[in-house]
Amino acid sequence: MKDTFFCSKFQMNCAGSLMNFDGPIVMGILNVTPDSFFAESRISSEDQLLQKAAKMVEEGAHILDIGGYSSRPGAKDISVEEEVERTATAIKSLKNSFPNILISIDTFRSKVAIEAVKNGADIVNDISGGQLDEKMFETVAQLNVPYIMMHMKGTPQNMKSLNQYKDLIQDIQLYFSQQISKARKAGIKDIIIDPGFGFSKDVGQNFQLMKQLELLHLHDCPILVGISRKSMIYKSLNITSDESLNGTTVLNTIALSKGAAILRVHDVKEAVESVKLGKLIHCEESQSL
Repeated sequence: MKDTFFCSKFQMNCAGSLMNFDGPIVMGILNVTPDSFFAESRISSEDQLLQKAAKMVEEGAHILDIGGYSSRPGAKDISVEEEVERTATAIKSLKNSFPNILISIDTFRSKVAIEAVKNGADIVNDISGGQLDEKMFETVAQLNVPYIMMHMKGTPQNMKSLNQYKDLIQDIQLYFSQQISKARKAGIKDIIIDPGFGFSKDVGQNFQLMKQLELLHLHDCPILVGISRKSMIYKSLNITSDESLNGTTVLNTIALSKGAAILRVHDVKEAVESVKLGKLIHCEESQSL
């Protein structure tokens, strides 16, 4: 059972240190935005930020993901300066309070990535996969940090209408093949891929993607899955995002069984429990838990 997807090990070079992960890890979402789709994730003060971060770290998060630009469908566009203002101070505060935790900056703008890393971010998480800023790949290569490359068509403002595919999975595979090749040529060493649940995909397409998630291992990159409280859950169950924790846990567990290496979530405790219980089933090393 050692070589199941669930038990696959992976590593990242963060700030000059090689980080080895023995199986899946959890990324906690911290939104310093006033308009994120899940209201409970919005953070409006430094004290609130540090309280939420402390809870996530205590519950077992390996990475804290800081976002200053809402990527929900139809979200308002903001300037680079405003995004930097929202995120740079937050990252510096988090790094001072939690020096051993990894921090990722959720941005598609190279200038924001530069300021974030300057203030302590360890990873760049780009929803556009390098498509919305031509300088992103060379910037990440120069910063020498891991890069999370997501699949999306268009922008947060118009992606909802861009969900037409000749073949969903083949199109996503081609996208990653092309963008990974460009990123490698630019000099990016550590790449994580995110299939982009909810981004330029309707509910049915999201479930098709989950069903065939294991096919993305073709690219030999760790896979990040972010389905936390998204519409594929609450629309399917006729509930609200506030009521979507159980559905999130179910789909996270399925994603883990298909080889997800990182779960990006609002609710860290439940995701960590899914990882721990999955290891007890799938991994021979489970006795050490």
